[in-house]
Amino acid sequence: MTPLDEHRLQLTRREFLGRAGTGVGLAALTGLLGNERLRAAATTRSGMARLPGLPHLAPKAKRVIYLFQNGAPTHVDLFDYKPKLQQLHGKPVPDDYIAGKRFSTMTGKADGKLLLAPVEPFHQHGRSGAWVSEFLPHTARMADELCFVKSLHTDAVNHAPGISLILSGAQIPGRPTLGAWLTYGLGCDAENLPAFVVMTSVSKGTTCGQIFYDFYWGSGFLPSRYQGVKFRGSGEPVLYLGDPPGVSRTTRRAMLDDLAELNELKLREQGDPEIATRIAQYEMAFRMQTSVPELADISREPASVLELYGPSVKEQGTFAYNCLMARRLIERGVRCVQVMHAGWDQHRSLTTELYTQCRDTDQPSAGLVADLKQRGLLDDTLVVWGGEFGRTPFIQGNLDDRKLWGRDHHPYAFTSWLAGGGVKAGLSYGETDDLGMNVVRDPVHVHDFQATILHLLGIDHERLTYRFQGRDFRLTDVHGKVVNELIA
Repeated sequence: MTPLDEHRLQLTRREFLGRAGTGVGLAALTGLLGNERLRAAATTRSGMARLPGLPHLAPKAKRVIYLFQNGAPTHVDLFDYKPKLQQLHGKPVPDDYIAGKRFSTMTGKADGKLLLAPVEPFHQHGRSGAWVSEFLPHTARMADELCFVKSLHTDAVNHAPGISLILSGAQIPGRPTLGAWLTYGLGCDAENLPAFVVMTSVSKGTTCGQIFYDFYWGSGFLPSRYQGVKFRGSGEPVLYLGDPPGVSRTTRRAMLDDLAELNELKLREQGDPEIATRIAQYEMAFRMQTSVPELADISREPASVLELYGPSVKEQGTFAYNCLMARRLIERGVRCVQVMHAGWDQHRSLTTELYTQCRDTDQPSAGLVADLKQRGLLDDTLVVWGGEFGRTPFIQGNLDDRKLWGRDHHPYAFTSWLAGGGVKAGLSYGETDDLGMNVVRDPVHVHDFQATILHLLGIDHERLTYRFQGRDFRLTDVHGKVVNELIA
């Protein structure tokens, strides 16, 4: 059976209602309203409508900004303070901490590996007394606004599978990502911008070879209109915003109207949801020719706001610039913004590139939270900061060669933080052992993390499903429980 035939047999209620609108109702509108109103009706039908019955519960957040740190930030150097790690610096890791553990091929067996103390000192901050390293002074000053989850753990030991798992619920590419699920279920309020936007950056001079794969923001088996739209880091955020020479806006509008009519005929004939996607995306592209230049014009941002994000905020393609753009996007109704920054893979660069990574991301991350709060947007905007796993408490490299100190991949414990969107501010949840090696209290698997994020947006993670190849799929696969202790 072909995928198209299978799709016809597995018609969902939502698709049935959508196609019904394409048939008799839309044909009647053609005569009554004329071509322009028909186009508008088609756009509404194929746009980002909310699924019937959603939200399942009262949402605390309306939108998400995910500050994803590709390469795995080192929890034991940034957030998870362990005095014993300092005391045992240079000593072999005790066998009972690593028994039965699987590490990357770069480590192999961890037997005999030497423990490495945190590179920079830790201090407690705010009324909450949260421990934060001197690597992150701006984040430290925001500690009472943040909810630290220190007991995360994952099943993946390498980057691409780990990122895919935490963003899509599966290590193998091909599943819808968080942003795709959110826009599929909740729709979007933005009429002139995509519902799910992605921006990427990397620190200058880094040796990290992390790649941004498109499946990190893909829609998987969902219709492709739910996939993330990547904004470029230089030049026009989206290509071909301007009309070609000699083509006026009126001419472009007429061309798209004619094209939409042809696509509508094909949609009625075949019922392929990708045709509906094409209609909607052509229309969105036309609208973005006006909305994106206005979005990217930050000249009217007050100096006091720009200062929050740090000195590189005006430089397109930087993490700081992308954080500011994230705030401007959610102000305009975008449902999910995924800001990805690569370079955290410090196998041999803890004493060099980790400083660069923190300098480039610390102030913009804290500045975004402060900016959202002063605008009254933090209460219903969920900000998530974190990577795909942590890094080993033991050293990768030679202890006598400080310039090349590093840490390997560590799936057994890592830290992320949340802000706004209904989470408990000033909370440090979960605990690892005295070396930061294993979770010993309140473990949070990545599927639990996903279930909690969906819950904050009013979604029961077990009920938001999509049937594909004879099975109902969901973001959390067949796992996950909501961590209610994180919710205010």
